[in-house]
Amino acid sequence: MLLQRIFFAALFATASIFTSSAQPVNTQPLPQLTLADPTVFYWQGKYYAFGTSGSNSNNGIPVYESGDLMHWKPIITNDGFALKKGDGFGTKGFWAPQVFYQDNLFYLAYTANENIAIATSSNPYGPFMQPNKVALPASVKQIDPFIFIDDDGKKYLYHVRLTNGNRIFGAELKNDFSGVVDSTLVECIAASDHWENTGDSSWPVTEGPTVLKRGKKYYMFYSANDFRNPNYAVGMATSKHPLGPWVKFKGNPVLSSKQTGQNGTGHGDFFKAADGKWFYIFHAHQSSEKVAPRKTMLLQAAFSKRGMKFHQPVLVPLISDKEQ
Repeated sequence: MLLQRIFFAALFATASIFTSSAQPVNTQPLPQLTLADPTVFYWQGKYYAFGTSGSNSNNGIPVYESGDLMHWKPIITNDGFALKKGDGFGTKGFWAPQVFYQDNLFYLAYTANENIAIATSSNPYGPFMQPNKVALPASVKQIDPFIFIDDDGKKYLYHVRLTNGNRIFGAELKNDFSGVVDSTLVECIAASDHWENTGDSSWPVTEGPTVLKRGKKYYMFYSANDFRNPNYAVGMATSKHPLGPWVKFKGNPVLSSKQTGQNGTGHGDFFKAADGKWFYIFHAHQSSEKVAPRKTMLLQAAFSKRGMKFHQPVLVPLISDKEQ
């Protein structure tokens, strides 16, 4: 415990108030992890990290465990995979997972073959299986699932549809997770601001959505630009309804290489630690010259009573309980 406190004291020292100019922060990669599109699920004293494999994304979704967020090791069962190719839908491109718990089952939403599928397990680390190995029905290719369950029990799928670019859509999910309610499907976010398409690409990209709710507002965090672009960064949008309309924060991006000093900063997820503190896990380029394997980064996040605030090394601001 002493080592852990020393580590976090060094990593999370000082604080800075958010302003229109980016504030630099200290960032360090997590040892042993080269997961892109990472997410962390906490369960009964253990942290489980999932993501897109940094070595070969065609074999499945890898999973690592830790008791302190510092030291990570691959799960021994199932050869280190939460879901192995053959146990669910897909033969290649196992990307961008999310894990959640519902009705005494653990769910893994993931991408394979540029489609979205959902598998289940009795354990938070898997193995996750699909008895019926199918993807969620869709008329186009879709990736990067994030499932949000609202206070009233309604389920929503936020995801990226590959249609004239990577565009973020949302829809109500059927109760059995078999597909979306088609009549509710709506576009939420597309690249329209300069920071979201710095390369002036004919295929603009917004992706990697994560949705949180505080009070009566919904907050979507997303990434923009091609992931290979050094300017890949994170933006935020808010809404009064889970399906929008979404209003982009005027101070976007809220997380970029200007703060971290790391190229390709983005596509992460939030989680709560054992002590109730929020953290944001994300990826960055391997170096200024090399994209892969991407580094997995971890930063503490906080809700501010004054609105937007960074507590070192908080990069992604969350909104206060007082804001409605």
